[in-house]
Amino acid sequence: METPGSLDAHRLAGVQSDADIDLYRRLSADITAGVAVVSTSLRNRDYAATVTGFLSVSYDPPTMLVSLYAESRIGEAVEEAGTWALSLLSGRHQGAANWLASPGTPLQGLLAQVPFRRGPATGSAILDGALAYFEMRTVSVHPAATHLIVVGEVLAMGSGASPADAPDPLVHFGSGYRHLAP
Repeated sequence: METPGSLDAHRLAGVQSDADIDLYRRLSADITAGVAVVSTSLRNRDYAATVTGFLSVSYDPPTMLVSLYAESRIGEAVEEAGTWALSLLSGRHQGAANWLASPGTPLQGLLAQVPFRRGPATGSAILDGALAYFEMRTVSVHPAATHLIVVGEVLAMGSGASPADAPDPLVHFGSGYRHLAP
């Protein structure tokens, strides 16, 4: 049943103002999302960053996508490398998520304090204890505003989580990390 009355919507027109962008950031912070780390290796150097913009695209063939800021080191590296990995994080990974989301992290030694192993298909870093991990080969890259939508076909996948970690996925909501109540 339709509810009477109209919505008090903030309409966007033309070039967005700072107020438009601030409102969008505030409202879109209420989108609950899983937290993952995307990683790749390029010219014998590891690149990794925390992401919340990813999803499963298809089961047949297994395909995923990730949204990366186009001018970021990780965005440029994933686009050039052509292979990458996605590690889905549990609550115990919050420190690593914070570290890899921090602006200005060093390129040299980026993963020195983050326990990981190399994925067998891509050589990309897979975080130890990841709830699930997927190694991908890029099949397409789509520019979208300030970001790149990178679509990848799954080459290998698995889980490194202990039974205790499985019911505790790290999620992002309201501009912060949250845990699901048991």
